[in-house]
Amino acid sequence: MKIESIDAYQIYDSRGKPTVEVEMTLVCGVKGYGLVPSGASTGQYEALELRDGDKSRFNGKSVHKAIENIKQTIAPALVGLEADKQSQIDAVMLEIDGTKNKSRLGANAILGVSMACASAAANAKGVPLFKHLSALFNGDAETGNLLPLPEIQLVGGGAHAQWRTDIQDFLLIVNGAKTYEETLEATFKTYEAAEQMLKARGKLAGIADEGGFYPAFDSHEEIFQFVIEAIELAGYVPGKDISISLDIAASDLYNDGMYRFNLEDKVFTSEEFIELMVQWCEKYHVISIEDPFADDDIPAWVTFMDRVGNRVQVIGDDLFTTNIERIKEGVAQKSANSVLIKLNQIGSVSETLDAIRLTQDAGWLPVVSARSGETEDAFISHLSVAVNGGQLKVGSFARSERMVKWNEVLRIERQLGGSARFIGADIYQAIM
Repeated sequence: MKIESIDAYQIYDSRGKPTVEVEMTLVCGVKGYGLVPSGASTGQYEALELRDGDKSRFNGKSVHKAIENIKQTIAPALVGLEADKQSQIDAVMLEIDGTKNKSRLGANAILGVSMACASAAANAKGVPLFKHLSALFNGDAETGNLLPLPEIQLVGGGAHAQWRTDIQDFLLIVNGAKTYEETLEATFKTYEAAEQMLKARGKLAGIADEGGFYPAFDSHEEIFQFVIEAIELAGYVPGKDISISLDIAASDLYNDGMYRFNLEDKVFTSEEFIELMVQWCEKYHVISIEDPFADDDIPAWVTFMDRVGNRVQVIGDDLFTTNIERIKEGVAQKSANSVLIKLNQIGSVSETLDAIRLTQDAGWLPVVSARSGETEDAFISHLSVAVNGGQLKVGSFARSERMVKWNEVLRIERQLGGSARFIGADIYQAIM
Protein backbone atom coordinates (compact mmCIF):
# COMPACT_ATOMS: atom_id res chain seq x y z
CA MET A 1 0.00 0.00 0.00
CA LYS A 2 2.92 2.32 -0.73
CA ILE A 3 2.33 5.87 -1.94
CA GLU A 4 3.48 6.37 -5.53
CA SER A 5 2.56 10.01 -6.15
CA ILE A 6 0.65 12.97 -4.74
CA ASP A 7 -0.83 15.73 -6.86
CA ALA A 8 -2.91 18.78 -5.97
CA TYR A 9 -5.20 21.20 -7.77
CA GLN A 10 -7.22 24.33 -7.16
CA ILE A 11 -10.96 23.63 -7.20
CA TYR A 12 -13.92 25.68 -5.93
CA ASP A 13 -16.16 25.29 -2.92
CA SER A 14 -19.92 25.82 -2.57
CA ARG A 15 -19.45 29.59 -2.39
CA GLY A 16 -17.31 29.57 -5.53
CA LYS A 17 -14.12 30.29 -3.60
CA PRO A 18 -10.83 28.50 -4.34
CA THR A 19 -9.90 25.49 -2.26
CA VAL A 20 -7.57 22.49 -2.45
CA GLU A 21 -8.12 19.03 -3.92
CA VAL A 22 -5.47 16.35 -3.45
CA GLU A 23 -5.09 13.16 -5.49
CA MET A 24 -2.99 10.39 -3.97
CA THR A 25 -2.00 7.40 -6.12
CA LEU A 26 -0.69 4.18 -4.59
CA VAL A 27 1.78 1.81 -6.23
CA CYS A 28 -1.06 -0.67 -6.71
CA GLY A 29 -2.85 1.90 -8.89
CA VAL A 30 -5.57 2.79 -6.40
CA LYS A 31 -6.32 6.47 -5.88
CA GLY A 32 -7.74 8.55 -3.05
CA TYR A 33 -8.94 12.13 -2.96
CA GLY A 34 -9.13 14.87 -0.35
CA LEU A 35 -11.32 17.95 -0.88
CA VAL A 36 -10.82 20.68 1.70
CA PRO A 37 -13.75 22.75 3.05
CA SER A 38 -13.55 26.34 4.27
CA GLY A 39 -15.34 28.35 6.96
CA ALA A 40 -16.79 31.88 6.92
CA SER A 41 -17.20 32.24 10.67
CA THR A 42 -13.84 31.04 11.96
CA GLY A 43 -12.43 30.81 15.45
CA GLN A 44 -9.25 32.65 16.40
CA TYR A 45 -7.63 29.38 17.51
CA GLU A 46 -8.14 27.49 14.24
CA ALA A 47 -5.25 26.14 12.20
CA LEU A 48 -4.21 28.50 9.40
CA GLU A 49 -5.86 28.20 6.00
CA LEU A 50 -3.11 29.29 3.61
CA ARG A 51 -4.19 31.61 0.81
CA ASP A 52 -2.00 33.47 -1.67
CA GLY A 53 -2.87 37.07 -0.82
CA ASP A 54 -2.29 38.19 -4.43
CA LYS A 55 -5.18 40.62 -5.01
CA SER A 56 -4.82 40.23 -8.78
CA ARG A 57 -5.78 36.52 -8.54
CA PHE A 58 -9.18 35.67 -7.06
CA ASN A 59 -8.93 38.79 -4.87
CA GLY A 60 -6.12 37.18 -2.92
CA LYS A 61 -8.07 34.00 -2.13
CA SER A 62 -6.34 31.54 -4.48
CA VAL A 63 -4.53 28.58 -2.90
CA HIS A 64 -1.52 28.02 -5.15
CA LYS A 65 0.93 28.39 -2.26
CA ALA A 66 -0.73 25.50 -0.46
CA ILE A 67 -0.71 23.48 -3.67
CA GLU A 68 2.99 24.15 -4.24
CA ASN A 69 3.71 23.13 -0.66
CA ILE A 70 2.00 19.81 -1.37
CA LYS A 71 3.87 19.22 -4.61
CA GLN A 72 7.30 20.50 -3.62
CA THR A 73 7.54 19.69 0.09
CA ILE A 74 4.93 17.20 1.28
CA ALA A 75 4.90 14.79 -1.67
CA PRO A 76 8.66 14.07 -1.69
CA ALA A 77 8.53 13.32 2.04
CA LEU A 78 5.61 10.89 1.77
CA VAL A 79 6.23 8.98 -1.46
CA GLY A 80 7.19 5.41 -0.57
CA LEU A 81 5.42 5.41 2.79
CA GLU A 82 2.47 3.14 3.56
CA ALA A 83 -0.91 4.83 3.14
CA ASP A 84 -2.53 2.75 5.87
CA LYS A 85 -0.14 4.26 8.44
CA GLN A 86 -2.28 7.38 8.88
CA SER A 87 -0.70 8.59 12.11
CA GLN A 88 2.79 8.28 10.62
CA ILE A 89 1.78 10.17 7.47
CA ASP A 90 0.24 12.98 9.49
CA ALA A 91 3.17 13.10 11.91
CA VAL A 92 5.63 13.56 9.04
CA MET A 93 3.64 16.54 7.73
CA LEU A 94 3.34 18.10 11.17
CA GLU A 95 7.08 17.75 11.74
CA ILE A 96 7.86 19.40 8.42
CA ASP A 97 5.46 22.24 9.20
CA GLY A 98 6.84 22.77 12.69
CA THR A 99 4.32 25.43 13.77
CA LYS A 100 1.45 25.32 16.25
CA ASN A 101 -1.15 26.49 13.73
CA LYS A 102 0.21 24.87 10.55
CA SER A 103 1.11 28.26 9.14
CA ARG A 104 4.15 27.08 7.18
CA LEU A 105 2.52 24.47 4.95
CA GLY A 106 -1.09 25.51 5.51
CA ALA A 107 -3.79 23.47 7.21
CA ASN A 108 -5.56 23.21 3.86
CA ALA A 109 -2.46 21.56 2.37
CA ILE A 110 -1.93 19.12 5.25
CA LEU A 111 -5.61 18.21 5.56
CA GLY A 112 -6.05 17.61 1.84
CA VAL A 113 -3.20 15.09 1.86
CA SER A 114 -4.39 13.54 5.12
CA MET A 115 -7.92 12.98 3.77
CA ALA A 116 -6.62 11.66 0.46
CA CYS A 117 -4.42 9.20 2.36
CA ALA A 118 -7.38 7.82 4.34
CA SER A 119 -9.44 7.56 1.17
CA ALA A 120 -6.68 5.78 -0.76
CA ALA A 121 -6.05 3.31 2.07
CA ALA A 122 -9.75 2.46 2.32
CA ASN A 123 -9.95 1.94 -1.44
CA ALA A 124 -6.84 -0.26 -1.39
CA LYS A 125 -8.33 -2.38 1.40
CA GLY A 126 -11.58 -2.64 -0.56
CA VAL A 127 -13.69 -1.36 2.34
CA PRO A 128 -15.95 1.68 2.77
CA LEU A 129 -14.21 4.72 4.21
CA PHE A 130 -16.15 4.54 7.48
CA LYS A 131 -14.78 1.05 8.15
CA HIS A 132 -11.20 2.15 7.58
CA LEU A 133 -11.66 5.23 9.77
CA SER A 134 -13.25 3.08 12.45
CA ALA A 135 -10.22 0.79 12.43
CA LEU A 136 -7.92 3.81 12.79
CA PHE A 137 -10.03 5.11 15.66
CA ASN A 138 -10.46 1.84 17.52
CA GLY A 139 -7.15 0.10 16.96
CA ASP A 140 -8.08 -2.08 13.97
CA ALA A 141 -11.58 -2.86 15.30
CA GLU A 142 -14.20 -1.82 12.72
CA THR A 143 -16.89 -1.10 15.33
CA GLY A 144 -18.41 2.06 13.85
CA ASN A 145 -22.10 1.43 13.16
CA LEU A 146 -24.05 4.26 14.81
CA LEU A 147 -26.02 6.37 12.34
CA PRO A 148 -26.01 10.05 13.33
CA LEU A 149 -28.89 12.20 14.50
CA PRO A 150 -28.95 15.08 12.00
CA GLU A 151 -28.81 18.69 13.15
CA ILE A 152 -30.33 20.53 10.18
CA GLN A 153 -30.43 24.26 9.55
CA LEU A 154 -33.82 25.85 8.89
CA VAL A 155 -32.85 29.53 9.22
CA GLY A 156 -29.36 30.85 8.52
CA GLY A 157 -27.97 34.13 9.77
CA GLY A 158 -24.80 35.86 10.83
CA ALA A 159 -21.81 35.54 8.53
CA HIS A 160 -23.65 32.85 6.54
CA ALA A 161 -26.57 35.09 5.49
CA GLN A 162 -25.43 38.69 5.09
CA TRP A 163 -26.22 39.33 8.77
CA ARG A 164 -30.00 39.38 8.25
CA THR A 165 -30.09 37.96 11.77
CA ASP A 166 -27.41 38.03 14.44
CA ILE A 167 -27.85 34.34 15.34
CA GLN A 168 -25.96 32.14 12.89
CA ASP A 169 -28.20 29.06 12.85
CA PHE A 170 -31.70 28.06 13.88
CA LEU A 171 -31.69 24.28 13.44
CA LEU A 172 -34.03 21.32 13.75
CA ILE A 173 -33.36 18.19 15.79
CA VAL A 174 -35.97 15.49 15.22
CA ASN A 175 -35.79 14.05 18.70
CA GLY A 176 -38.92 11.94 18.24
CA ALA A 177 -37.56 9.90 15.32
CA LYS A 178 -36.98 6.17 15.54
CA THR A 179 -34.95 5.86 12.33
CA TYR A 180 -32.49 8.00 10.39
CA GLU A 181 -34.89 8.27 7.45
CA GLU A 182 -37.66 9.49 9.77
CA THR A 183 -35.49 12.46 10.68
CA LEU A 184 -35.07 13.32 7.01
CA GLU A 185 -38.81 13.08 6.32
CA ALA A 186 -39.70 15.30 9.28
CA THR A 187 -37.06 17.82 8.21
CA PHE A 188 -38.32 17.79 4.62
CA LYS A 189 -41.89 18.48 5.73
CA THR A 190 -40.82 21.28 8.07
CA TYR A 191 -38.54 22.85 5.44
CA GLU A 192 -41.41 22.88 2.92
CA ALA A 193 -43.81 24.30 5.52
CA ALA A 194 -41.33 27.07 6.34
CA GLU A 195 -40.86 27.96 2.68
CA GLN A 196 -44.63 28.06 2.18
CA MET A 197 -45.06 30.39 5.16
CA LEU A 198 -42.27 32.76 4.14
CA LYS A 199 -43.53 33.10 0.58
CA ALA A 200 -47.12 33.64 1.72
CA ARG A 201 -46.00 36.41 4.09
CA GLY A 202 -43.51 37.99 1.70
CA LYS A 203 -40.72 37.42 4.22
CA LEU A 204 -38.26 35.29 2.22
CA ALA A 205 -35.16 37.47 1.88
CA GLY A 206 -32.83 34.81 0.49
CA ILE A 207 -31.04 31.49 0.95
CA ALA A 208 -28.08 31.25 3.32
CA ASP A 209 -24.69 29.71 2.49
CA GLU A 210 -25.71 26.37 3.98
CA GLY A 211 -29.13 26.16 2.32
CA GLY A 212 -31.39 27.48 5.07
CA PHE A 213 -33.71 30.44 4.68
CA TYR A 214 -32.94 33.92 5.83
CA PRO A 215 -36.18 35.74 6.50
CA ALA A 216 -36.94 39.45 6.72
CA PHE A 217 -38.02 39.55 10.35
CA ASP A 218 -37.41 42.37 12.80
CA SER A 219 -36.50 40.38 15.91
CA HIS A 220 -35.12 37.03 16.99
CA GLU A 221 -38.37 36.37 18.86
CA GLU A 222 -40.20 36.52 15.51
CA ILE A 223 -37.81 33.95 14.09
CA PHE A 224 -38.39 31.60 17.02
CA GLN A 225 -42.16 31.91 16.58
CA PHE A 226 -41.78 31.28 12.85
CA VAL A 227 -39.73 28.10 13.44
CA ILE A 228 -42.29 26.79 15.94
CA GLU A 229 -45.16 27.55 13.54
CA ALA A 230 -43.33 25.74 10.72
CA ILE A 231 -42.90 22.66 12.92
CA GLU A 232 -46.61 22.73 13.78
CA LEU A 233 -47.69 23.33 10.17
CA ALA A 234 -45.67 20.26 9.17
CA GLY A 235 -47.74 18.22 11.64
CA TYR A 236 -45.27 17.89 14.50
CA VAL A 237 -45.25 18.93 18.16
CA PRO A 238 -42.44 21.36 19.12
CA GLY A 239 -40.31 19.98 21.91
CA LYS A 240 -41.77 16.49 21.61
CA ASP A 241 -41.27 15.54 17.96
CA ILE A 242 -38.87 18.27 16.88
CA SER A 243 -36.72 20.52 19.06
CA ILE A 244 -34.71 23.61 18.23
CA SER A 245 -30.93 23.83 18.15
CA LEU A 246 -29.05 27.12 17.99
CA ASP A 247 -25.63 28.23 16.83
CA ILE A 248 -25.14 31.66 18.36
CA ALA A 249 -21.56 32.13 17.07
CA ALA A 250 -21.26 34.62 19.91
CA SER A 251 -17.61 35.52 19.30
CA ASP A 252 -18.86 37.46 16.26
CA LEU A 253 -21.20 39.46 18.52
CA TYR A 254 -18.69 40.20 21.29
CA ASN A 255 -16.65 43.39 21.56
CA ASP A 256 -15.18 45.22 24.54
CA GLY A 257 -16.85 42.86 26.99
CA MET A 258 -20.35 43.30 25.55
CA TYR A 259 -22.63 41.31 23.22
CA ARG A 260 -24.51 43.21 20.53
CA PHE A 261 -27.61 42.35 18.46
CA ASN A 262 -27.71 44.68 15.47
CA LEU A 263 -31.10 43.34 14.38
CA GLU A 264 -32.73 44.75 17.48
CA ASP A 265 -30.09 47.36 18.34
CA LYS A 266 -29.51 45.85 21.78
CA VAL A 267 -26.37 45.50 23.89
CA PHE A 268 -25.89 42.93 26.68
CA THR A 269 -23.42 42.37 29.47
CA SER A 270 -22.25 38.78 29.93
CA GLU A 271 -24.68 38.36 32.82
CA GLU A 272 -27.59 39.69 30.73
CA PHE A 273 -26.64 37.46 27.81
CA ILE A 274 -26.56 34.40 30.09
CA GLU A 275 -30.10 35.22 31.24
CA LEU A 276 -31.27 35.62 27.64
CA MET A 277 -29.77 32.27 26.59
CA VAL A 278 -31.38 30.53 29.58
CA GLN A 279 -34.75 32.11 28.74
CA TRP A 280 -34.52 31.00 25.11
CA CYS A 281 -33.69 27.44 26.13
CA GLU A 282 -36.68 27.28 28.47
CA LYS A 283 -39.20 29.09 26.26
CA TYR A 284 -38.45 27.72 22.80
CA HIS A 285 -37.72 23.99 23.23
CA VAL A 286 -33.98 24.47 22.70
CA ILE A 287 -32.25 21.13 23.23
CA SER A 288 -28.80 22.13 21.94
CA ILE A 289 -26.91 25.42 21.78
CA GLU A 290 -23.54 26.08 20.17
CA ASP A 291 -21.11 28.87 21.03
CA PRO A 292 -23.57 30.78 23.25
CA PHE A 293 -20.69 32.96 24.45
CA ALA A 294 -17.43 34.33 23.08
CA ASP A 295 -14.48 31.95 23.08
CA ASP A 296 -12.67 34.06 25.71
CA ASP A 297 -15.68 34.67 27.98
CA ILE A 298 -15.05 31.50 29.98
CA PRO A 299 -16.90 32.58 33.17
CA ALA A 300 -20.09 32.94 31.12
CA TRP A 301 -19.70 29.40 29.75
CA VAL A 302 -19.17 27.94 33.22
CA THR A 303 -22.13 29.80 34.72
CA PHE A 304 -24.38 28.80 31.83
CA MET A 305 -23.36 25.15 32.20
CA ASP A 306 -24.27 25.31 35.89
CA ARG A 307 -27.70 26.61 34.89
CA VAL A 308 -28.68 24.36 31.96
CA GLY A 309 -25.95 21.75 31.44
CA ASN A 310 -28.10 18.92 32.83
CA ARG A 311 -30.84 19.43 30.22
CA VAL A 312 -29.24 21.16 27.21
CA GLN A 313 -26.34 20.14 24.99
CA VAL A 314 -23.81 22.99 25.20
CA ILE A 315 -21.43 22.79 22.24
CA GLY A 316 -18.06 24.48 21.95
CA ASP A 317 -17.01 25.33 18.39
CA ASP A 318 -14.93 28.52 18.38
CA LEU A 319 -14.27 27.72 22.04
CA PHE A 320 -12.37 24.52 21.20
CA THR A 321 -11.64 24.58 17.42
CA THR A 322 -11.16 20.79 17.49
CA ASN A 323 -7.93 21.46 19.37
CA ILE A 324 -6.88 18.83 21.90
CA GLU A 325 -5.28 21.27 24.34
CA ARG A 326 -8.31 23.55 24.33
CA ILE A 327 -10.66 20.59 24.82
CA LYS A 328 -8.57 19.49 27.82
CA GLU A 329 -8.91 22.98 29.29
CA GLY A 330 -12.65 22.93 28.70
CA VAL A 331 -13.08 19.57 30.39
CA ALA A 332 -11.18 20.85 33.44
CA GLN A 333 -13.23 24.06 33.51
CA LYS A 334 -16.55 22.25 32.83
CA SER A 335 -17.32 24.95 30.29
CA ALA A 336 -19.39 22.74 27.94
CA ASN A 337 -20.57 19.17 27.49
CA SER A 338 -20.06 18.74 23.76
CA VAL A 339 -17.46 19.58 21.11
CA LEU A 340 -18.07 20.52 17.49
CA ILE A 341 -15.65 18.55 15.32
CA LYS A 342 -14.38 20.17 12.12
CA LEU A 343 -11.54 18.57 10.19
CA ASN A 344 -10.10 21.81 8.87
CA GLN A 345 -10.05 23.53 12.26
CA ILE A 346 -7.21 21.27 13.37
CA GLY A 347 -5.96 20.21 9.95
CA SER A 348 -5.35 16.45 9.91
CA VAL A 349 -7.33 13.23 10.18
CA SER A 350 -5.21 11.84 13.04
CA GLU A 351 -5.60 14.95 15.19
CA THR A 352 -9.34 14.97 14.50
CA LEU A 353 -9.64 11.37 15.68
CA ASP A 354 -7.60 12.25 18.78
CA ALA A 355 -9.94 15.18 19.53
CA ILE A 356 -12.99 12.93 19.23
CA ARG A 357 -11.41 10.28 21.44
CA LEU A 358 -10.61 12.86 24.11
CA THR A 359 -14.16 14.25 23.94
CA GLN A 360 -15.74 10.83 24.38
CA ASP A 361 -13.32 9.81 27.13
CA ALA A 362 -14.45 12.89 29.07
CA GLY A 363 -18.07 11.74 28.83
CA TRP A 364 -18.87 14.53 26.38
CA LEU A 365 -20.48 14.29 22.95
CA PRO A 366 -18.76 15.02 19.62
CA VAL A 367 -20.79 16.65 16.85
CA VAL A 368 -19.12 16.11 13.48
CA SER A 369 -19.68 19.20 11.35
CA ALA A 370 -19.28 20.60 7.86
CA ARG A 371 -18.21 24.16 7.00
CA SER A 372 -20.17 26.90 5.24
CA GLY A 373 -17.84 26.60 2.26
CA GLU A 374 -18.29 22.92 1.40
CA THR A 375 -17.47 20.53 -1.44
CA GLU A 376 -19.13 17.50 -3.01
CA ASP A 377 -17.10 15.26 -0.69
CA ALA A 378 -18.86 13.16 2.00
CA PHE A 379 -15.86 12.33 4.21
CA ILE A 380 -17.57 13.64 7.35
CA SER A 381 -20.56 11.33 6.92
CA HIS A 382 -18.16 8.40 7.14
CA LEU A 383 -16.30 10.01 10.04
CA SER A 384 -19.46 10.41 12.12
CA VAL A 385 -20.39 6.74 11.74
CA ALA A 386 -16.81 5.53 12.17
CA VAL A 387 -16.45 7.02 15.66
CA ASN A 388 -20.03 6.27 16.79
CA GLY A 389 -20.41 10.00 17.27
CA GLY A 390 -24.18 9.97 17.06
CA GLN A 391 -24.62 13.48 15.62
CA LEU A 392 -23.95 15.18 12.29
CA LYS A 393 -24.32 18.84 11.32
CA VAL A 394 -23.83 19.72 7.65
CA GLY A 395 -26.24 22.58 6.97
CA SER A 396 -29.78 22.56 5.65
CA PHE A 397 -31.95 20.11 3.73
CA ALA A 398 -31.10 21.73 0.40
CA ARG A 399 -28.11 22.34 -1.90
CA SER A 400 -26.22 19.40 -3.32
CA GLU A 401 -23.05 19.88 -1.23
CA ARG A 402 -25.26 19.38 1.85
CA MET A 403 -27.54 16.66 0.50
CA VAL A 404 -24.61 14.50 -0.63
CA LYS A 405 -23.67 14.11 3.02
CA TRP A 406 -27.18 13.22 4.22
CA ASN A 407 -27.49 10.80 1.29
CA GLU A 408 -24.15 9.19 2.07
CA VAL A 409 -25.45 8.18 5.51
CA LEU A 410 -28.30 6.37 3.74
CA ARG A 411 -25.73 4.48 1.67
CA ILE A 412 -23.72 3.65 4.78
CA GLU A 413 -26.90 2.36 6.41
CA ARG A 414 -27.44 -0.01 3.48
CA GLN A 415 -23.81 -1.14 3.64
CA LEU A 416 -24.12 -1.88 7.36
CA GLY A 417 -27.35 -3.80 6.89
CA GLY A 418 -28.67 -5.32 10.08
CA SER A 419 -25.73 -4.09 12.15
CA ALA A 420 -26.68 -0.42 11.67
CA ARG A 421 -27.83 1.36 14.84
CA PHE A 422 -29.80 4.56 15.34
CA ILE A 423 -30.54 5.85 18.82
CA GLY A 424 -31.61 9.37 17.88
CA ALA A 425 -32.00 11.80 20.76
CA ASP A 426 -31.13 9.06 23.26
CA ILE A 427 -27.54 10.11 22.53
CA TYR A 428 -28.15 13.01 24.94
CA GLN A 429 -28.62 10.66 27.88
CA ALA A 430 -24.83 10.57 28.17
CA ILE A 431 -24.73 14.23 29.23
CA MET A 432 -28.16 14.90 30.75
